[in-house]
Amino acid sequence: MARSDPLIAPHAVSCSALGTASGTAQRTAQIAAPEVLHPSLWLASQLAQSTDRCVDTGYPALSTQLPGGGWPTGTLFELLLPQPGVGELRLLRPALTKVAAAGRPIVMLQPPHAPQALALAALGIDPAQLIWIRNTGKSTDALWAAEQILRSGCCGALLLWQQHVRGEALRRLHLAAQSGDTLFCLLRPLAAAQDASPAPLRLSLRAAAGGMEIGFIKRRGPQREAPLFLPLTPSLLQRHATMDRPASAPAPARSVLPALVG
Repeated sequence: MARSDPLIAPHAVSCSALGTASGTAQRTAQIAAPEVLHPSLWLASQLAQSTDRCVDTGYPALSTQLPGGGWPTGTLFELLLPQPGVGELRLLRPALTKVAAAGRPIVMLQPPHAPQALALAALGIDPAQLIWIRNTGKSTDALWAAEQILRSGCCGALLLWQQHVRGEALRRLHLAAQSGDTLFCLLRPLAAAQDASPAPLRLSLRAAAGGMEIGFIKRRGPQREAPLFLPLTPSLLQRHATMDRPASAPAPARSVLPALVG
């Protein structure tokens, strides 16, 4: 019977043990950093590391709570409101001013009220950079217009106000947004929080003394039960409402889109 060499066998066992330990350490590292396996993976206890470009929110307390550290571009995200005018435009102001500074148009599609030139100027947005598409009374027209804007990539930001959106329409908008880098925000009633949505980021906004409370309905990361209080300064429109005047006249959705998308 052959006898193992005592000088070789222990060494072989030692190499095997080292190999096993190395493989275990590698697997442990992959579990600790799942984005190594795929950028779309993340631990439930951590915020996802977004591979898409984001626009800084302008509020560090909020940015640290969002995957990628800002508002995502090239995708759909939702702001859910108990009613219009709780501070949603002041919240988006830093991001919109960045878009405006880059010289790209901003589209407001079906806003609940006519945009005001003085308020836009106070936000740092030149009213000439704004495209206002009024409510035609047909949600299908608005959804069609939004999809064309997103697919064309002609605008830097699109804000769409919509009361009711079917799941199929949401998926179409989300897919259209992924074809470009537009900052696309859908503003919906707070009751829509109970509905399913493909949007990777959904926040609820509620007015509060001195600012607003932001609830995290959906994000790629750990669930946050407590809302985030974000201080907001009063807008110029709120302080000087009598000085306000309407912006330029709106355009119907199907008349402005051919000029936008060529």
